[in-house]
Amino acid sequence: MTPQIEVFIKSLSRLLGWAYMLCWSGSFYPQPLTNIKRKSTVGLSIDLSTINPLGFVCYAIYTGAFLYSPMIRAQYAARHPAAEEPTVRFNDFAFAAHAVLLTLFLYTQFWPFIWGLHVSRFQRISWLMAGVFWGSVLAPLVVMWIVLARSPDGGYDPSSWAWIDVIYSFSYVKLLITIVKYMPQVWLNYQRKSTVGWSIGTILLDLAGGVFSMVQLVLDSSLQSDWSGITGNPVKLLLGNVTIFFDAIFVIQHYVLYRDDSKRTPGPGVRTPLLVGQDDTVRAQA
Repeated sequence: MTPQIEVFIKSLSRLLGWAYMLCWSGSFYPQPLTNIKRKSTVGLSIDLSTINPLGFVCYAIYTGAFLYSPMIRAQYAARHPAAEEPTVRFNDFAFAAHAVLLTLFLYTQFWPFIWGLHVSRFQRISWLMAGVFWGSVLAPLVVMWIVLARSPDGGYDPSSWAWIDVIYSFSYVKLLITIVKYMPQVWLNYQRKSTVGWSIGTILLDLAGGVFSMVQLVLDSSLQSDWSGITGNPVKLLLGNVTIFFDAIFVIQHYVLYRDDSKRTPGPGVRTPLLVGQDDTVRAQA
């Protein structure tokens, strides 16, 4: 690889990094603004909104550790000797920190005494998602206990159980949450036969961010001539793929399956709660 091409790829990687960060960061604004405009959270899954902040807290811990912890970076280098450094970038951490704040803000919109928005009495977190939430809290603690119990030197030897495994556990929790968090929203849209209340702007920005993230990861690894940069950053690889997969489902729901939902007049037994408060009535009659 010539020096000119290497400089170009590095510049393109940085550009893509900030592009995906801006797209993903921007994707957090349309939904709360939609809720405020409609004065309602009807159409948005409370399961998604409850578990999302936890996922981004885990992602912030993961990216922050790989960026700013000399111990974690040294353990990564020991396990991936061909790689110059982790493929985590500052824009990854900046995105994660911003996401924590915005997802927490969106979650508070389900508290009427704070924002005064209409919240359906059926919008309660499911026992399944509650189990995922507390299991996700417990998992890194279990890995931490294993590291302290199995490591010969308290987690500093990368050839054994080490602190980098604890950090990886946060990334896997984030991945699990990303996989399951969209499912309740997909199901809710299907039940309602509508995407009204679920912002398509969020999805389009999310989809663009997922594509940019994947391209950046491939470029970074090709620049190092070591594809372990991808396997060494599994959360970024799988997050991009999972994001693209579910966003494609939401695009199909919005533009193909339920594109005329805003024009239909609900009949008896039809689950299309398009008006504020209608969700309570329809669900009660069903």
